[in-house]
Amino acid sequence: MSELIHVPVMPQQVLGYLAPAQNRGLIVDATLGEGGHSALFLENSPHVHLVGLDADATMLERAAVRLAPYSGRYSLHHVWFDDYFASYSQEQERPVTVLFDLGISMYHFRQSGRGFTFREQERLDMRLNPSAQTSAATIVNTSSERQLADLIFQLGEERYSRRIAAAIVRRRHQAPIETAADLADIVNRCAPPAYRHGRIHPATRTFQALRIAVNAELDRLARALEAAIDVLAVGGRLGVISFHSLEDRIVKHAFRERKNRSISASQAPMSSSERVQVLTKKPLVADQDECQRNPAARSAKFRVLEKTEGVS
Repeated sequence: MSELIHVPVMPQQVLGYLAPAQNRGLIVDATLGEGGHSALFLENSPHVHLVGLDADATMLERAAVRLAPYSGRYSLHHVWFDDYFASYSQEQERPVTVLFDLGISMYHFRQSGRGFTFREQERLDMRLNPSAQTSAATIVNTSSERQLADLIFQLGEERYSRRIAAAIVRRRHQAPIETAADLADIVNRCAPPAYRHGRIHPATRTFQALRIAVNAELDRLARALEAAIDVLAVGGRLGVISFHSLEDRIVKHAFRERKNRSISASQAPMSSSERVQVLTKKPLVADQDECQRNPAARSAKFRVLEKTEGVS
């Protein structure tokens, strides 16, 4: 197995807010990846048990290597996080900590061979779970020009979405678009000169949009947050690290809506409804030193919610 390369983002903030106060209980790492945050929890809270979730079986294998020193204190599950929380039963132990780290592992960019990066001649796939039906190539080669433009604009916030969609359709009339490098070249060629020499590669937002669409990331996140708050233990905390505005907007809205709902319920006579509070009025961000050591932290935003009272 190749070397572990993932560095967990904002480790001190995550431990400071999410490490269980009583040093015991159940932690759910809803986005296990290569197990960086899970290892931090298990090392710093020696009496907790951890459940790690990931839609990619390869990541479970990689995480198991990192977590081997903590054998017997964790279990790993090949599942989408929204499906896991949706199927949570009343008999299961309520977690005292839930973490969502929504970033894509560097493994997927550098070693997976699934076309997450536009810098390699890899097949245009982008499925986190390779058994899923729809790949990025399917979307690129079968969607209408309007569908592509809307997708790239809405999920990538790409201002040149219509120009990019038109270029994709022209190119696929000649031959199917099968590799990530080919798609990146199409986007790069149709971008205005100033855009080609900007801070980020012109294809960055298009690739983001396709990855989100292939894995239904935003829909899954909204469902998972609602269900995870439901199963969270009283006194438990839920934290989310997001990496772009679309994710952060969903988290901010979900936390605010749940807080407002709990306030309304608390005003009802004889109410035993849950109470929640948002512990981060503004999202926490990585400091300059961490951003220099770990460039992936530059766009990270960390929000935390606590369930303070209710039916457990």
